Amino acid sequence: MGLESMLLIGAMIFLIGLFGALTKRNAIVVLMCLELMFNGVNITAVALSRYVLPRAVAGESIGMVEEAARLVLTGQVFSVFIITVAAAEVALGLAIVIALFRNRETVFVSDANEMKH
Repeated sequence: MGLESMLLIGAMIFLIGLFGALTKRNAIVVLMCLELMFNGVNITAVALSRYVLPRAVAGESIGMVEEAARLVLTGQVFSVFIITVAAAEVALGLAIVIALFRNRETVFVSDANEMKH
């Protein structure tokens, strides 16, 4: 699989998540769509790290290769941070959904706006 294929898959997953987050009313489905968006970004970061940096390293001199070798895992490390943020987002989001359900007995996002009143 080439870089273009991986970027296309990442973009499609991100767009599916974006569409779902903007059109769905159920808070749990919106949280799952946000996770899809995070995964689309992860695929893109890892693909760019995998395909772009090694080609840049191949054209450099030997002294620069050692410096660039440390940067090869940049996409993977970035993905670990995204996964950590996503886990915190799910924990906080589910706590909000549970509080919304206890107060209003609904999990619809549109009903959360009524809690201001």
